[in-house]
Amino acid sequence: MQTPWWRPDSHARRAATLKGRGAILARVRGFFAAAGFTEVETPALAVSPGMEPHLKPFATELLEPGGVARPLYLHTSPEFAMKKLLAAGERRIWQLARVFRNGERSATHHPEFTMLEWYRAGAGWRDLVGDCEALLTAALEAAGASQLVWGGLECDPRRPWQMLSVADAFRSHADIDLLATAPDPEAPDLDRLVRAAERAGIATHEGDRWEDLFFRIMLERIEPLLGHPVPTVLHDYPLSLAALARPSPADPRVAERFELYVAGLELANAFGELTDPDIQAARFRRDADLKERLYGECVPIDADFLAALRHGLPESAGIALGFDRLVMVATGADHIEQVLWAPVG
Repeated sequence: MQTPWWRPDSHARRAATLKGRGAILARVRGFFAAAGFTEVETPALAVSPGMEPHLKPFATELLEPGGVARPLYLHTSPEFAMKKLLAAGERRIWQLARVFRNGERSATHHPEFTMLEWYRAGAGWRDLVGDCEALLTAALEAAGASQLVWGGLECDPRRPWQMLSVADAFRSHADIDLLATAPDPEAPDLDRLVRAAERAGIATHEGDRWEDLFFRIMLERIEPLLGHPVPTVLHDYPLSLAALARPSPADPRVAERFELYVAGLELANAFGELTDPDIQAARFRRDADLKERLYGECVPIDADFLAALRHGLPESAGIALGFDRLVMVATGADHIEQVLWAPVG
């Protein structure tokens, strides 16, 4: 039986990483204050937990006066509420939010964790890369470490970062022309990706969807090679894998989305934000239909969020970074519970 986290001996084993967490948090707050951001707080209870098909939310209900019950969810990200604040007129905002994802527990996942999320109005996704460079370097210094570390791999955020498109990653590491498998960017061709994967010696399975095979190739051939010896910004995701991002003006087959990798570990997910309410509504309906087909579950679309888009969301860029994972790679922790003050029992 695992020793309870509150036992003094168990707590003492986490003392160094928890001290590092506090030091990193102080530097994060200092960075955003110096950069002119406003710290915001949004509710954990939401009408919609988020539309990502594979996330499992926590459901609850709100009892209104008179005993009327309304179904609500614990949010999986504060994204919708923060974008509503952009529509309200805020320009630079950030938040450390407690977020909730059911069915997720591993060395790098926890059912309740801390998301560092921030948005810049009037900016593009490359502006967020600069923020990440400053934050990772600050975390390294705050922890008193020489390298960010995960899984025995080292990463130095002070050196020039690797900028790598998803298409180039598939070409270089899997010998696959990914964009050729998606002649219709909104509906990629599974058969084309199956043939390319088989030529590359990657297993395919009955019932695979294009997305399933995409992520298997990522997991087997690409992710382990990212983020060392320097961080990797993996950008220009296929359009079908970026429901909340706008298409790239340079190539309409891809979206303004990037993920940040450190030592083979995904640390952050960022978008040049989609502002068209009609396109966003169609993508939400597509994801809702997919969730129902795959899992027999249906979550509501946040109509108020779509109304905020119709009111006018400024051109902006936003990013969600796993704060607990940042503490892990900065302090050398090998399990997320080592950096949590009170893990979920």
